[in-house]
Amino acid sequence: MIEGIYSFLDDLFGGYIVQHPLLAITFAGFVIGGSYTLIYYFFTDVEKTRKLQEMAKQIQKEMREAQKSGDEKKIRKVQQKQMELMKMQSEMMRDTMIPMLLTLPIFWIFFGWLRRWYAEVAIAKSPFNFFLFDWFHSMYHSALMPDELGYFGWYILSSYIIGMVMRKFLDMG
Repeated sequence: MIEGIYSFLDDLFGGYIVQHPLLAITFAGFVIGGSYTLIYYFFTDVEKTRKLQEMAKQIQKEMREAQKSGDEKKIRKVQQKQMELMKMQSEMMRDTMIPMLLTLPIFWIFFGWLRRWYAEVAIAKSPFNFFLFDWFHSMYHSALMPDELGYFGWYILSSYIIGMVMRKFLDMG
């Protein structure tokens, strides 16, 4: 079954896979990053998330003020609010499990397909030796040089950028 999906992706991307690896991985990163963002947008309550974040900031501020004043009664009240906030945050975490379970197969399919084509291929070259590239390549015993970025790094960059832009566009905070 997975080979059928990989064949479909090969046909979909056509000659770009071999001739233009940078474009193919960028497009894959945009598709995956965009689909993640859209799935999270439709399956999570953005307003509820904002309210919880605002509430957490307010509680932290109250706790700092209570600790400065040294009022034990205020500290206990704020701690009670923190417990309520933690309950709401755990409910929110359960709500985010559905999008995660939906996006995980998409990631594994695209990631496996990209690995088939670009396992030890330098996709982008940095104008300088970047210590993180060297650390990452040594950790995975890669043949890439410290100034080269493989498919995984380029995929992360492209999917992160499109996700960031879409989150801003969809006002997801």
